[in-house]
Amino acid sequence: MSDAYWDAFFVLHRDLPREGPGEPADVEWACRVARLQQDARICDAACGPGADIPALLQAAPDGHIDAMDKTAQFVDQARAAHGANPRVSLSVSDMAGITGPYDMIWCAGALYFLGVSEGLRRWRAALAPGGAVVFSEPCWFTEDRPAAAAQLWAEYPAMTDADGIARQVEAAGYSTVATRRLSQTAWENYYAPLDTRIAALRPDAQGALARVLDEAEAEAASWRAHRDAFGYLLSVVTPDDI
Repeated sequence: MSDAYWDAFFVLHRDLPREGPGEPADVEWACRVARLQQDARICDAACGPGADIPALLQAAPDGHIDAMDKTAQFVDQARAAHGANPRVSLSVSDMAGITGPYDMIWCAGALYFLGVSEGLRRWRAALAPGGAVVFSEPCWFTEDRPAAAAQLWAEYPAMTDADGIARQVEAAGYSTVATRRLSQTAWENYYAPLDTRIAALRPDAQGALARVLDEAEAEAASWRAHRDAFGYLLSVVTPDDI
């Protein structure tokens, strides 16, 4: 992608509350399933603007969160909201290089950049004894894959169904403890603010910005039309050698 495209992308995404679907209930469920302790050390991998940090802090009221993202603009936004909290450390870092040890690695909608199996293998050494990885992954929910949805995910040919994700987890030497589909509320938490921003930018949008707005509108429309066919699956997984 050109510099103009990425400049336009950040015009659209600057200061949005989330960079992907999610809700506090997802964090609460995952931490309960993982039996997270109150003093847990957590890594928020690819944290974006830090939307999940408050729920993670609530889940581990005596714990600490290391939140990281490769995109400086998102880390700056997270730092503005949470940087004064001594229980939160923020850095511009690559999630591929996590060292730990962590009681939980939380990764909302970003593990696919590494690949599920490869990412889990990389992170094994960063888990403390008894630790868990929690990640949300694009997932087909039906065998019927509408053309618009298939086109949306064409650049991610590894996208599979729940059984396929479980096999990728197993291939990395982990077991799936539990899974949960992200809700409509979780998706609208991302798309509704995006809709508002698109409407505000649309009247003057040209060139790269117009393209970015078109793509974002098409993505939201595809999910809303075909939400029964695909979404995100949230998985809690643990290494087999714990």
